[in-house]
Amino acid sequence: MFSVLFLAIGALACGQPHVHDEHEVVARDSVKLEIAPGPSDPQIQFSPLPSAVDSVAIDPTLGYFVGNLGGGVYWVTDGSYNNMFMVSTHGVIVVDAPPTIGHKLLYAIGNTTRLPVTHLVYSHLHADHIGGAALFNASRPTIIAHAETRNRLAALSPLDPLRPLPDVTFEHDYTVSVGNQTLELSYHGPNHAPGNLFMYAPAQRVVMLVDVVFPGWAPFTELGVADFVPGLIAAHDVLLTFDFDVLVAGHVAQLGTKHDVLQQKKYIEDLRDSCASALSNGDRTDVIGPTVAANPGNVWATPKAVFRVAAQTCADNTTSRWLGILGAVDVFAFENAYRMVNSLLIEYNVPGPFSVA
Repeated sequence: MFSVLFLAIGALACGQPHVHDEHEVVARDSVKLEIAPGPSDPQIQFSPLPSAVDSVAIDPTLGYFVGNLGGGVYWVTDGSYNNMFMVSTHGVIVVDAPPTIGHKLLYAIGNTTRLPVTHLVYSHLHADHIGGAALFNASRPTIIAHAETRNRLAALSPLDPLRPLPDVTFEHDYTVSVGNQTLELSYHGPNHAPGNLFMYAPAQRVVMLVDVVFPGWAPFTELGVADFVPGLIAAHDVLLTFDFDVLVAGHVAQLGTKHDVLQQKKYIEDLRDSCASALSNGDRTDVIGPTVAANPGNVWATPKAVFRVAAQTCADNTTSRWLGILGAVDVFAFENAYRMVNSLLIEYNVPGPFSVA
């Protein structure tokens, strides 16, 4: 637990845009950093979004956008949350039901086909992605999820009626076949959350992975509230093994490509290396000494001070290289760095000043 520091980094100096190919990862080194007002200031202003942010336009009268990906596959976004559905000859397969889209998802599907929703796939257990599942109760779809997702939903007390327990679970791989449509589900270990699935439509070359990659954008706070950071980083390599043209992510109103996966992998690895360097920068007596003196007997004060300084240093250094490349890289710079510092300590065994005496 920590007190959130909200940083805003100053605008990037103007420069000529760089044209890159699909697999090139770019970085920018010349950046002027300035501290902006804190979160209590309603006038706080972050850096302008770069050209990498190319969100679809949402019709304000509808409140959602439906994109046709071909071969009966569609994606739906409300500008922040996304999901996907597949229309077959015998029914509709839906992946996730974000509550922010809510009833609009029923309209999006109903305006595309008159066939019923026969199958609903949970990408993972989090309510912000499947909290609208009960909207499909009338059609009584078969709900499919990883076994860990069901275990965690079943552990809720009381059970969440808006997230009905799955009817079908599996451990490694499962294929959903409805009419002429096939959706391949696979689990490759914990990343954003235990049970988080890779979902692949091979005929259409479309893959969906939620809360791991944010196409064109820096990750949401705390690396997308990542449960297991090493698995989150490894998920990028797993995703690149799929033969896909289009990535449907759980957030941001734009589709992704392999370039987006490579770009974000490079960003997170840069964040990891920068935080490791900041955490391991000497014995940090410059921080520990004054903190101990000011807080006698308070054993939480010292690690809080060390984590904060390391995360701040890491956030500043990483942001200086990525501002103007990924959208909103300055918004959650500190929170993402703080999550990485904690991952380095407890998951990667990079203890910094807290190493073996």
